[in-house]
Amino acid sequence: MAEEKVVRFGILGCAGIARKYVRAIGMTPSSSVYAVASRSVDKAKAFASANNLPPEVKTYGSYEQLLDDPCVDAVYIPLPTSLHLEWALKAVHKKKHILLEKPPALCVEDFDTIIEACSNNEVQFMDGTMWMHHPRTPKMKAFLQDPDLFGDLKSVHSSFSFAGSGKFFEEDIRVKPDLDAHGALGDVGWYCIRAILWANDYEMPQSVIAHPRPVLNEGGVITSCGATFSWQDGRVATFYCSFHSPLTMDLSVHGSKGILKLHDFVIPYEENSASFFSSTNTQFGEMDTVWGPRPNEHTVTVEFPQEIFMLQEFARLVNRIRNSGGKPDSQWSSISRKTQIVLNAIKTSIQEGLISVTL
Repeated sequence: MAEEKVVRFGILGCAGIARKYVRAIGMTPSSSVYAVASRSVDKAKAFASANNLPPEVKTYGSYEQLLDDPCVDAVYIPLPTSLHLEWALKAVHKKKHILLEKPPALCVEDFDTIIEACSNNEVQFMDGTMWMHHPRTPKMKAFLQDPDLFGDLKSVHSSFSFAGSGKFFEEDIRVKPDLDAHGALGDVGWYCIRAILWANDYEMPQSVIAHPRPVLNEGGVITSCGATFSWQDGRVATFYCSFHSPLTMDLSVHGSKGILKLHDFVIPYEENSASFFSSTNTQFGEMDTVWGPRPNEHTVTVEFPQEIFMLQEFARLVNRIRNSGGKPDSQWSSISRKTQIVLNAIKTSIQEGLISVTL
């Protein structure tokens, strides 16, 4: 068996979320931070210093310099969504594997261009939806797939919101039409859409329709919205995402026999453990004054934060390509593409006067 090699990461941009990845890469034996790039070398050096990176980490004053470094195996790209197409393509053409912040693209056509380039250059793609890689996630899926405990899927409801400050609405890239034009839909809504598709085994809905009264800022960027999904067999799903409500990360999945619920599906309350609740065949008691049985709490104890599990999986796929001649795993690009399609359909529904969009 070929010796497992460390995946040397280049960080393409010094966004706030990049700090979380630098920490996680440092905790992952199969990965290391090799270089950091910003639009100025001083900013790159300041980022490296603030995140306690060792002095041997390279700092570059342009993204091109980092991509030209032959020692960089993969890049993490936390740039604004409007820059994803340009820099993802430049990275891929330099044979760099890419871990791309969500949403990956402004539209499905741009996403397909990125994935075609990844395929042609035999590099791995993955988006940064961390909760997909937490060990709690397959435990929850096992409950949903149990015909005796959960039954047939009927509905899914998800929400992710946080209350932005005045400074957030003035300065954050997520409310700027030229930087992150999808706003709350692309940021927190991405997770809600992904959760709905995940619960439905990634079977696409027949149609989606945005809820009335989405909130848009003066630049036309969505800061709060919701939508309903429908499937031909009667399944339904709803979600709500917002920059105007207190921090919430709820997921509720309803079956013909059971229900799954949790309140921290995007980021667990704690790094070393995560729980979910399930109930089966719950009924009213005598005179409808009580009901039960009460939900069961299932706790999954882990050694690492969820972002490390994601990086471990990414490194495994990269090493499979470079050590044994394997092909890029298309699972993650397929899931991302479906999420992107639904996201853009919801945005179309909002822009076209809350019309139902058939997928």
